[in-house]
Amino acid sequence: MKKDKLVIPDHNTLFATDPYVKQREGKKAFEAPCSEQETAEALAYSKSAEYKDKNFARTSLVVNPHKACQPLGALMAALGFEMTLPFIHGSQGCTAYFRSHLSRHFKEPTPAVSSSMTEDGAVFGGMANLIDGLENSVALYKPAMVAVSTTCMAEVIGDDLQAFISNARQKGAISEELPVPYANTPSFSGSHITGYDAMLKSIISTLYTRSGIEAAPGSGEGTGEKLNIILGFEPYTGNFAEMRKIMAAFDTAYTFLGDHSGNFDSPATGEYSYYYGGTKLDDVPKAAYALGTLSLQKYAVKKTLEYIGGTWRQQTVGLSAPIGITATDRLLEAISELTGLPVPAELTEERGRVVDALTDSHPYLHGKRVALVGDPDLLIGLVQFCLDTGMEPVHIVCSNGDNGFKEEVEALLASSPFGAGATVYIGNDLWHMRSLLIGEPVDLAVGSSHLKFAAKDAGVPLIRVGFPVFDRHHLHRYPLIGYQGALNLLTTIVNTVLEGLDEQASGFNHDLVR
Repeated sequence: MKKDKLVIPDHNTLFATDPYVKQREGKKAFEAPCSEQETAEALAYSKSAEYKDKNFARTSLVVNPHKACQPLGALMAALGFEMTLPFIHGSQGCTAYFRSHLSRHFKEPTPAVSSSMTEDGAVFGGMANLIDGLENSVALYKPAMVAVSTTCMAEVIGDDLQAFISNARQKGAISEELPVPYANTPSFSGSHITGYDAMLKSIISTLYTRSGIEAAPGSGEGTGEKLNIILGFEPYTGNFAEMRKIMAAFDTAYTFLGDHSGNFDSPATGEYSYYYGGTKLDDVPKAAYALGTLSLQKYAVKKTLEYIGGTWRQQTVGLSAPIGITATDRLLEAISELTGLPVPAELTEERGRVVDALTDSHPYLHGKRVALVGDPDLLIGLVQFCLDTGMEPVHIVCSNGDNGFKEEVEALLASSPFGAGATVYIGNDLWHMRSLLIGEPVDLAVGSSHLKFAAKDAGVPLIRVGFPVFDRHHLHRYPLIGYQGALNLLTTIVNTVLEGLDEQASGFNHDLVR
């Protein structure tokens, strides 16, 4: 029997059909739009040197910043722990934004609840909402821990989370045994990495304090030889798998302090659970016995590392994303120094294979001018990768970077002749980047999906790296760190370059072999 073909039109074709064309034309009668000539003139002016100067002179307007809100990061941190329910004290709309943002990147559901504050809560405070919300959430979803963060509304009116949670226990809405870490995460300051750090520190400190354990680095039966590992605000579930592979090669025990890979890469079995994987709650206080803590994102977890180093009196090593040969070498050296174990031969062999691949592709990458956008730790890793491969970073924009980050990147650039032409911009946004791409062209742009509009206006190919990636599928499943991550990134970049060469070729120079 012949089956009817299911046609699912993309919006490119759907909105080109007659009903939508007529609808757009009809709307013009009410919108009083600019003429096509005026639009063309404004677009041309936005690409001029005069406009670029005005763009960089603005101080009271932000256009498309490359960062998200603090509670989004807090939500991700909460999902890194076993049977933990993220609870956002604020409006439903804010919570929906955080959930949809993460779901669009990972293509997975994002479980979280809200205290559903409205106008009444904004005037009279949100204590009743929070207490009722905690009681209902625990009854419905039966979490082992609830992690509470805040939105702008709760922060502006000054809601006291500690007091509200204490009142919820006194009223019997939640039990004394239920851990409820909380973090103040106002969206009007910081960014998603600030919120991640605040929540991670709160979870670790809450579970440690409640346990009664006394920190003693390098001691404890079955725990003293372990290493703690923090990946931070990690948009690549594949990076957790890569780190597991590396630690398995070292044949040493470890504990991830925050592992959200299970929640954001769960199987489709026909049954859905609210909780997948995550660091076991009982393992968190025992992490105070470990040899030390290694973080792969030092700028994203500053407060957490300070807490571990101070309260646990533990050796901490903060790296930035180990992308490429040099940075991965540094990662393996750090693990070796913390554990006293030699770098495994299988990782050395893997390194050799990646060096071979880099040698194969080097002629097509050498001297390529690159623009980069991302979070601080990711950008440091990407800059190092560019210098390793002979590519030349030119424009480096970090909306949530600080002066310490800028100084570190500038020192890294100064260490290589390939970094001589680069400028680092902190606190700038993607509209600034658009002016840079148009005024000082590059060969490649590297960043999240939000960079696609500026890259298209400038006619520059976009390599999608970082968070969020909405318009491509499954990239988060492939590691970006380690030697395998270096190979993955190399493959993506060099094949983008080769694709461009094919598109530019005509006639006899449309080569079969590259």
